[in-house]
Amino acid sequence: MRKLIAFFIVFCLFTTAYSTDSAKADSGSIVNTWTWEKSLGGAKNPYVSTPKSLGFAKKIVFTENGRIITYKNNIEIRNSTYQTSKGIGIFDRSEHDLITFEGKTYIIENLDNQNLTIITNNEEGARTIFKR
Repeated sequence: MRKLIAFFIVFCLFTTAYSTDSAKADSGSIVNTWTWEKSLGGAKNPYVSTPKSLGFAKKIVFTENGRIITYKNNIEIRNSTYQTSKGIGIFDRSEHDLITFEGKTYIIENLDNQNLTIITNNEEGARTIFKR
């Protein structure tokens, strides 16, 4: 009986430790390196821009200490701060996760372990899509 109780206690400890570790591995974290895939203009200015159509690659790196580093063709072109918050989207008047950097605020439309889509928080609502 003691072996069964000891086994149960050890099992619970390992299960708890696993759950804690998996919670720390936030697959939907903005902190990472993101490669630009394409940008889509809003209703008043419809366009599609891609690295191929513009002739350059772009990536952004969100760091844990609140910095965003922007690269164009693997050359650092900007290094500034970013801030995340909750707020109201201008075009739908609903609450969203927002991110502000380089003087603009964006709605985080999609954030998972492979995708980041942000929309400018203005009437235009241009969308930019990144991949990990």
